[in-house]
Parts: sequence; structure tokens; C-alpha cells
Amino acid sequence: MESVLILGGSGQAGAGTAALLRRWHPTLPLTIAGRNIDRARRVADELGHATAVTVDLTRGDLGLPAGGSHSAVVAAIWDDHLHGLRHAQQRGVPYLSISSGLVDIAPEVVAGAQQPSASPILLASHFCAGTGVLAALHVARGFDRVDSIGIGAVLDELDAGGPAGLADLERLFTASSAGLRRLDGVFTWLAASDSQAEVRALDGAVLPAQSVPILDVPSLAHATGAPDVRFDYAIGESAGRRRGGKPSIEIRIDVEGVDAAGAPLRTSRYLVHPDGQRPLTALGVALGVERLLGLRGEAPAPGIHTPESLIDPAYAASRLSEVGASFVDASIPEYRGV
Repeated sequence: MESVLILGGSGQAGAGTAALLRRWHPTLPLTIAGRNIDRARRVADELGHATAVTVDLTRGDLGLPAGGSHSAVVAAIWDDHLHGLRHAQQRGVPYLSISSGLVDIAPEVVAGAQQPSASPILLASHFCAGTGVLAALHVARGFDRVDSIGIGAVLDELDAGGPAGLADLERLFTASSAGLRRLDGVFTWLAASDSQAEVRALDGAVLPAQSVPILDVPSLAHATGAPDVRFDYAIGESAGRRRGGKPSIEIRIDVEGVDAAGAPLRTSRYLVHPDGQRPLTALGVALGVERLLGLRGEAPAPGIHTPESLIDPAYAASRLSEVGASFVDASIPEYRGV
């Protein structure tokens, strides 16, 4: 198999993704593409069976050596000119992106529609590259009918990622202060004043939050049929730091509906990780790459895909456990795992 080209491969998400792919598939060739060749080489050398190249996302050829070929293109940073996507489409190989967000996916969708037979395109610009959606679907597996899903994510203000991650957050919040919610079956835009919310952390702390326009909402709504879906996002001090440690992450998942017997059912769980969002984001990307390449299951057909359309939530849950994440019942007081 040819090498997987990881744009931004020396950054936090890219390097974490590469490390997981190396662990799962020791002989899979990887190309670590970054603006700083020394950093890219350090990552490649640590991985083994990997090469390092410089990349220039403003150039149509990405500044890559002529004649090179790849099995997939992963945009672990914002592919603002979409040259990475065009590179993949011209070669008929899969493409994955994580930084466009709901407000910026239109150019990717149009590019996929114009060349529907060119490449599989995985839009993974969800929270933590789709691991939150997959976790919620895993929690909802025992429901016969899902009526509502509420997600409350707490991102530590010191865990927003490197410069590229911080720039992504600023760009996405600048693009829209409105929130997106599915309410009574209708995808509804919320004015800034109506999008204010709160997220209760597992240790009881309550953080101010905002309902945000995020791909998780339509993904969960369409996957479950739930007429009411919302995603509330809080940025502040995490439970890990409140205990004097490093930034952690919590994703609260509330699901309501009925069981197989038609009885009301409600479940509230937290997905937590003591090391913050980085392991979850890297896992989401790695799961997507593995699936796009047909390394687990059949390789998908060309077209537009999302994480939940390709990845089995139960498999994702097992991988979450492997990287140190835990599902915790919301009724457990003063949980000490993060």
C-alpha cells in the first residue's frame, strides 16, 4: 500500500493520529507533511516506516516532490485552499478533514458533488473528530426509539490545541454566534441570546456554555431519528485542573426515549479522558483513516461520508477504552477518574 499523506502530521492531531495508525498497522507507510521539516522528521523518525516532507497548502501541488503518490490524504489542519482535497480527487484516493466545521463544509460538499466518482470524502469536522458522536450512539444502543439527545462538552481552556487549533476555534466562533438545534424535528438556528446554556461536570461544577453550530447535531439526528438534539459547548477549567492536575475532558451524553417494551428510558453518561481532547481527536481521525483504506471492513465508495456512516460505535467504544477514555454513569458522585 502507498503512503498515507498527513497534512499537519507534526501537529498535535496529526502526530497523535500517526502514532495510533503505527500501533494498529505497523507496516502502513506514512508521510508526515509539515511546514517545519525538522519537526516532521522527528515525528517520522519516532514512528518508523515513515517519511517527512515540507508542505505548502497555498500551492496547488502542495509543494510536494513531483511524481509522488499516496493512498489517502488526511487534513489534520484546516485545508483552507482545499488543495489537499483536489490532490486526493485528482488521484482518486480518500480524503479526510477535521477543521472545516459546520459553517465551512459547503466547499467540500460541492467539490464532492461535482466529482462524485472521484474519491471517498470523510467530513470529520465534528467535536473530537467524531468520537463524541460515536460515543453517543454507543450509549443509545439500548433504545428502541430515541426522542432526545443532549451533549454537553467541556473543553479545558488550556487544551484547545496548538496554534492551528486555536485559530480554528477563533475562526469558527467568528463565523457564527448562532447555535443549531434540532427541535421538534426541525433544524433550528438559535440566536446568540437563545443559545446560552450550562454544562454540569461530573464533579458537580456548572460551567456556562453555548449551543453551537456543529456537525454532531445533524449526524446524531439522522442516525437516531431523534426529533430533539442539541450540543452545548463549554470552555473553561476542567475537572482535572480543578483537582490540581492537567487538563481533562468530559462529554456528557443524555439520551431519552423508550426501550424495546415501550417503557420510558433515560440514560446519562459521561465520556471522560484524563489527558484532554487530544487522544480523542487523534482516535477519531485514525478510525476514519483505517476505514477509508479498507483496513477494517470494506473500503467505502466514492462520495460524501461522516464518521457514523462508516465506523461501528461499538468498535469505537473499544478503541476509546484502549486509549484511556472511560464511560461513567452520571449518577456517580465525585468521580475521581479525571
